[in-house]
Amino acid sequence: MTREMHPQRWGDPRLAGPLSEATQALVDAAFGAVPTPAVDRVVLPGPGLAEELLASLAGAVGTAHVHTDEGTRRSRTRGKSTPDLLRARAGDLSDAPDAVVRPGSHDEVVAVLAWAREHHVAVVPFGGGTSVTGGLVATREGYAGVVSLDLARLDGLLAVDPVSMTATLQPGMRGPEAEAALAEHGLTLGHFPQSFEHASIGGFAATRSSGQNSAGFGRFDQMVVGLRAATPVGEIVAGAAPASAAGPDLRQLLLGSEGAFGVITEVTVRVRARPAEQVHEAWRFESFAAGREAVRHLAQHQLLPTIVRLSDETETALNLASQSDVGGEGVSGCLMVVGHEGDAVERRRAEVAEALAAAGGSPLGEKRGRHWREGRFAAPYLRDSMLDAGVLVETLETATFWSGVDRLRDAVTEALQDGLGEGTLVLCHVSHVYETGCSLYFTVAARQGEDPLGRWLAAKAAASDAVLAAGGTITHHHAVGTDHRPWLAREVGPVGVTVLRAVKAALDPTGVLNPGVMVP
Repeated sequence: MTREMHPQRWGDPRLAGPLSEATQALVDAAFGAVPTPAVDRVVLPGPGLAEELLASLAGAVGTAHVHTDEGTRRSRTRGKSTPDLLRARAGDLSDAPDAVVRPGSHDEVVAVLAWAREHHVAVVPFGGGTSVTGGLVATREGYAGVVSLDLARLDGLLAVDPVSMTATLQPGMRGPEAEAALAEHGLTLGHFPQSFEHASIGGFAATRSSGQNSAGFGRFDQMVVGLRAATPVGEIVAGAAPASAAGPDLRQLLLGSEGAFGVITEVTVRVRARPAEQVHEAWRFESFAAGREAVRHLAQHQLLPTIVRLSDETETALNLASQSDVGGEGVSGCLMVVGHEGDAVERRRAEVAEALAAAGGSPLGEKRGRHWREGRFAAPYLRDSMLDAGVLVETLETATFWSGVDRLRDAVTEALQDGLGEGTLVLCHVSHVYETGCSLYFTVAARQGEDPLGRWLAAKAAASDAVLAAGGTITHHHAVGTDHRPWLAREVGPVGVTVLRAVKAALDPTGVLNPGVMVP
C-alpha cells in the first residue's frame, strides 16, 4: 500500500534526507543560501460543512468513508508544486477540504455527485495528490463547502483481455499497484512519469500524463482505448472499438479534463508484454543543438528507442557535478540518455547507435544510463532538501515544433533569469519527442530571499507569456490546473473558451466539479 505523502513535502518521508556533500557544496558556491526549514506545526481551519450535510453524505457511501479528522484533511490539501509547498511550509493549509469522502464504486461516485449538486458543495477528485499546477485547489466562494473525492478505494484491476492486449483499471490504483497487478499476467502498462510512485491511473488520464517511456510507448492518453466517467447529469462510456468515425472522440473530452467535466471511474488501456530486456546507456554531444538534431533524426526516421532524453549544457554540468558516485571521466557538452526495452533490444540498439554516431554523438556506456534510471524518481526529494537549504527550486514544461525549439528555449530561459535575478540557474532537457517536435522541461534554481512565493509567481507568469509568444504550448504534460488557466484562454482563443464552457455547462450545470480548475 502506498504511504501517505507529507503535507509539506514530497513522497514517503522515510526516503527524504539532507543534501549530499557534493550538492551542498554546489549550493554554497552558487547561492550562499540561508536554511529555511518548514514550520513545525500547521493549524487547519475547522470543517465547514454542517453536521446534517455530513450525515446525508455518509448515507451515500457509509459513515466509515467520510472523514473530517485533521490528518486526513491535511494530506488532501493542495498538490505538490513549489507554490503549494511554500504555502504549506509557511504554515498555510487554508485550502484544506471540509471533508474527505471515499466512494467504493462507480454508483457511489454518482451518488456523491448528486449530493454535491443538491447541496451546492464543490467536489475535488483526488488520486495521488501529485498535481504541480494547482489542480487540487477549488474555488470556495459561493459554495456550501469543499469535499475531496478520494478515489483510493477504487483500486482494482477489473479485466484483462490478453487477445486484444487491453486491461481495465480503476482510477485509484497508484502506478506501482497497477504494474504489480498487470505483472501477474505477464503484462505492463509501461507508463513511468516522475510521479509514478504516488500518482494514480485516474490522475494519469485526467491530466494527459507522459512518462519516461513515451518515445516507445506513447503518452498515457494514447494508451487509453476506453473509459467510464460519472458526471452530475449521468455517466459517459466512451471507446466501443479500437478506432471509430462515430463523431468526435468523447474519450478526448475526459482525458485532460482534470475532474472539471466528470470523474473517471474506469480506464481501459492498451498493455504490452513485459520486456524481456532493458538497456539504458548514455551518449555525449558537443552542444544542445547537435543533440537536438540527432533526436529529430531518430524521430523522423522511425528510429526512436523506448527512452530518449537530452540535457542541455547547464543541466549536464550540474547533474554530473553532484553525482560523485558515478565516477569516470567528466563530460562536457550535453548528455543524452537512451533506453531500449523489448525482445529485440540489440538490433534496435545497434540501429540507434549508428544514427547517433553519424550525428556526432560519442557513446559513454551503460553506467551513467543505469544511474539515471535508478535515480529517476528521486528528484522531488532533492527539491525538498533544496528548499530546506534556502534554495527556490521549481520546474515547468512546454512543447513546440522542431523549427521553434531554440527560440522557445532562449525565451523561457531569459524570462526566468530576468524574473528571479542574478545567480538564477535555468536547466533544460528534451523529455518527450515526436516526428514534428518535442517537449522542453525546465528546472529553475535561485536563492529564496524575501517572498519566494511572490517572486516565483511573477517569474512563472513572465515565462508563461514567453512560452506563448515563442509559439509553445502552456503545458505538455503537467496539465492546466489553476496556474495555467489564464494562458489556456490565450492558447485556445475565445471560441475555444466558449466550447470548454459549454461542455462544462452541459455536464456540470451547477459547477460543482473542481470549480476554478482548467476551464477559463
